[in-house]
Amino acid sequence: VVIPHRNVLRLLDATDHWFSFNHNDVWTLFHSYAFDFSVWEIWGALLRGGRLVIVPYTTTRTPTDFLNLLVRERVTVLNQTPSAFYQLIQADAEAPHIGTELALRHVVFGGEALDPSRLTSWYERHAQDAPVLVNMYGITETTVHVTHQELQAAHTADTLSTVGVPIPDLRAYILDANLRLAPTGTAGELYVAGAGLARGYLNRPALTAERFIANPYGTPGTRMYRSGDLARWNTHGQLEYLGRADQ
Repeated sequence: VVIPHRNVLRLLDATDHWFSFNHNDVWTLFHSYAFDFSVWEIWGALLRGGRLVIVPYTTTRTPTDFLNLLVRERVTVLNQTPSAFYQLIQADAEAPHIGTELALRHVVFGGEALDPSRLTSWYERHAQDAPVLVNMYGITETTVHVTHQELQAAHTADTLSTVGVPIPDLRAYILDANLRLAPTGTAGELYVAGAGLARGYLNRPALTAERFIANPYGTPGTRMYRSGDLARWNTHGQLEYLGRADQ
C-alpha cells in the first residue's frame, strides 16, 4: 500500500483536537513496524516531541511485565488491539497496587473489533477520564485511523462495537450494492473518502482500480475506498461496526 508522508502528518493534525499530544507524552512502540498501528505509535510520539519506549518482544507477550513497564516508564499514551488490552485488564486486576500507579491519559484501540462488555472490570478500578479509552476503526489504505469514539463506562452495556465519527478530513459512506446511501440503522458496506486515502497498491493497478473507485458523492475526480467491512449509522450519528462483508 503506497501511503504518502503527508497522509501521516494530516492524520495527527486532524486528530489533535481530540488528543492534544505534546512533548510531555510518553508512548510505547508495542506493535511490529509491519503493522500500520506502529505508524501512529512512532510518529505520534516523535512529531510532537514526545518520548517513545520500544517494548521488548517478550514483554509484549507478558501482560504483568508490560503493566510494570507502563508504570516504570510513566507511559501516557497506549495503543492496543482489544485482545491485547483484555490481557492487560486481567494483569491489572491481579495486581491492583501496580495499576493505581499508572500515568496513562489515553488508551487507543484499533486493529480489530472491540467487545465493550469486556471493559467492565477496567472501569471498576479506573476513572473513565483517567485514562480516556478511545475506539478507533481504521484501515491501512486510509492511513491507520478512520473514526474516533471516546468511551465511557456506560458503553460496557453495548452489544456492538461503536466506532464513532469520521476524522474531520475524512468522509464515511454506508452504501448498498448499487452504491446508494443506506438509511440510518441499515447495514451496508463502508466506503471512505478524503485526505487519508492511499495512492493505491504498488504495481497492482487492477486491484487498485477495484478497491479505489470514483466517489459519486464527492467533487469530480475524487476517489473513495471500498473497505469490505459492514457497518451502519446509529441514531446518534455514530458508526457501528458489524464485521466483514465476506464472512
